[in-house]
Amino acid sequence: MKKQRTIIVGVTGSIAAYKAADLVSKLVKRGHEVFVVMTRSAQQFVGPLTFQTLSRNPVMTSVFEDKDGWRPGHIDLADRADLLLIAPATANVIAELAHGFARDPLTEIALATRAPVLVAPAMNGHMWEHAATKDNVQKLQTRGVHFIGPEAGLLACGYEGLGRLWDVDEIVARAEEILARAP
Repeated sequence: MKKQRTIIVGVTGSIAAYKAADLVSKLVKRGHEVFVVMTRSAQQFVGPLTFQTLSRNPVMTSVFEDKDGWRPGHIDLADRADLLLIAPATANVIAELAHGFARDPLTEIALATRAPVLVAPAMNGHMWEHAATKDNVQKLQTRGVHFIGPEAGLLACGYEGLGRLWDVDEIVARAEEILARAP
């Protein structure tokens, strides 16, 4: 029997946030315990209740809503994580991760966790191709952060190009590959 793993899914402010609902559902169906952490921008696209229902766990949107026990919830999640999966990941969040900013629960968890990190970018193609984004991705890869995507296609902004969130089934498969290699 497969060991249940704890996956923290970070959802950021991209139109592709709606695809994260399918991602969470598929991870839960595969037997993983999933906790969702949403940025403020992500909540403009999809509500926390959607993820709470699909994950069967509370959704973290702020460190200040944490009322259970003495231990900060974002640190507890960072410690419990077997994988931090950020999908979709915006250029902004990638930059914050690369430069060590901790402005919300997601970036705080990313700094505190010792679990592997998998990032699935989704953004405008010009943003993805920008030198700053490329530098940030390279910096994170040097630190051992895994990336999947983005893929090419029609983007929400109307452009055609690289920037779409990678296929959800393939993100799930990559997450499971990383988990299989983790202790």
